[in-house]
Parts: sequence; C-alpha cells; structure tokens
Amino acid sequence: MQFRIGIHLGDVIEKSDGTIYGDGVNIAARLEGLAEPGGITVSESVHTAVRGKAIAVFEDQGEQTVKNIAHPIRAFNVKVAVSLASNSNSVAEKLGQEIRFCSAVDGARLAYSAIGSGPPLVKTGNWMTHLEYDLESPIWRHLWTDLAKDHLLVRYDARANGLSDWDVEELTFDTFVSDLETVVDAAKIDRFALLGISQGCAVAIAYAVRHPERVSHLVLYGGFAQGSRRRPQTESQKEGAAAMLTLMRIGWGQDNPAFRQLFTSQFAPEATKEQTDWFNELQKIATSPENAVRYMNAVAEVDVVPLLSQVKTPTLVLHARDDARVSFDLGRRMAAGIPGARLVPLQSKNHLVLEDEPASRRFLEEVRLFLK
Repeated sequence: MQFRIGIHLGDVIEKSDGTIYGDGVNIAARLEGLAEPGGITVSESVHTAVRGKAIAVFEDQGEQTVKNIAHPIRAFNVKVAVSLASNSNSVAEKLGQEIRFCSAVDGARLAYSAIGSGPPLVKTGNWMTHLEYDLESPIWRHLWTDLAKDHLLVRYDARANGLSDWDVEELTFDTFVSDLETVVDAAKIDRFALLGISQGCAVAIAYAVRHPERVSHLVLYGGFAQGSRRRPQTESQKEGAAAMLTLMRIGWGQDNPAFRQLFTSQFAPEATKEQTDWFNELQKIATSPENAVRYMNAVAEVDVVPLLSQVKTPTLVLHARDDARVSFDLGRRMAAGIPGARLVPLQSKNHLVLEDEPASRRFLEEVRLFLK
C-alpha cells in the first residue's frame, strides 16, 4: 500500500467534537492530491522551515491552482537524498556519529560531531558541508572514514551551512575563527592537530597563531592566504567574479542543476556521474543562495599573509598541481610564507581529492606520516 502525503504549516481550527478544519487542513489535503504515490509534497512554508535541516532534495513544482483554494499554492516534491534514519548500514551509524550543538559568541548555534578514536584531529569549517550528508557522500566519506581510523576526528558545519544556524547576522572571517574557538572549547580538547581545507586553511592559520600552545600539527590542503579581492585582479577576473555571484543568487536553489553543475566542474572536473550528482545535491542542502553569496564575499576579503611568518606549528601543505578551483601557485605561496612548512604537490585536477584517484591515497599517506 502506497500513501500520498501533503504537509503544510498553517492555522487549524478544532470543533468541540474533535473535527479540524481551516486553511492548514485544506491546503495539506490539496498538497496530498498533488503528491505522487508513495511521495511527499510540501508547501512553501514547510520548505522554508526545514530547508538545510533535512537530508532531502526539494523539487520546485511552481505555483499550483487547486480546488477551493483562492490563491495558487507553491508546491515542492520531496526527494530523500539519504535516509539515515532507516538505513542501518549508514556510515554515520557505523562510526557512531553523535551530532551536538554549541553557541557561538553571537548566539549562533554551531553543529559539531566527533567520530573515531585516537589523538584528536580537528577540521576547520568551510562552506558547503553537512555533517550527516558528507559521511554518506562519495565526495567526502573516504577522507573522514580513513582519518577516523587513527584519530578522534572533530568536524563542524560552519555558520550558515549544513546543520548550523543559517539565519546569522555576521558572516565574516573573524566569526569563522571565533567559531573554531567555540567548537574546540565545547568539544573539551586541549591540544590537537588542525586540518584546514580550501578557505578553511586561512581559518586554521589564524587559530594556530592565536593559540600555538593548543595546535600540535597544522595540515593545509587546497588553500590560500589571500581572498580574490586581496590579490591583484584583471578587469576580466573582476567581471567574472561578479557574474558568478549573480548566477549564485539566481541559479543556486533552482531544481535545474545547470548552474550547480558549472560549480561542481570547478571543484571536481574528473568526478564520476555519481560523485557529480552527490555534489550537485550537496549545494542545495548545505546552504541557501543568499548565504552562498555572503560566504563568497566574506572569503574574498580574507588576508592572513601577515600571519604566515608567525606560524610556529609544524606545517604540511598539500595542493593539486592542476587544481581547477584554487591555483597551485596560491598554495605554493602560502607554504613559502610559513617557516619550515613542507609542500606536497598532488597530481590531480580536482580541488577535492576523489576516492578513486592516486592523489587521494597520497594525501592520506602524507597526512598519516606527518601526524605520527
């Protein structure tokens, strides 16, 4: 037997005999009629309330005219991307992941988790992460499961991403560093190795300079010390960056993956179809179009170049030679500015090393040896 489910947030009136009616009931009933057999259709109010908090993909069906409702209803079909609750073989369950929350200085709630056992390894937050979804994703799961074999791996969703609060007033580099301080204190870790990926590298560098007594090792992958607006740019590059922000506002949240596919091709140009599909969906559930633009603007203003010479922590820098998102030269310059840092070039075009490529194995081998 297959059921159709319609869900709406709205007013409900209850009679003395227990009968309920009102717009909340009527609209839910009409949404039920729009749902596919075995499917779920929700209203715009539900979509707004749960967006980013559920591991699901919402297919926008546009405005629907339905019987006995005066105004059109915008409907969304729900496609569950990963059903962790009913999947006893999920990676999260196997690793015993427990998601916890802590409050940042400004009150924003940050979601964090710890998996594995051994010496602590903390990964700084970066945009487009989701604590649950990433453990099932063929983009990230190989890194987290492998690192968790030898370490207590602490990860968190950066503010305005994943399971952390999306509705935040501040989205700046200073808050990124402060949030890392908050998570580390909440996890009750005194001394640990610190892993930064992409724009998370700058956050890791700033934290290591502020708290050298707490960071035993610093691992930086695919990163840069200066955001795009802090580096010399041609007019063409400035126009390209502005166009990208416009496309984000318009195309990020749409059901058509055309824009997200463009973005995915920069992060993982050699990805398989499965990996591409997962990363396309990650963009939809990890953050909103508005927050994606805000995050990009904040990252563009990053500049930790003055801090590089102050890093006293043993540092390993890894970067793909043909990185399509962040050029190898940016990683090279970052490594050159850190006293004693070792640079390991990886043979890859991908910004995110994929499980089936030699660069992934090299990455894990180098990190494992460095952290011994």
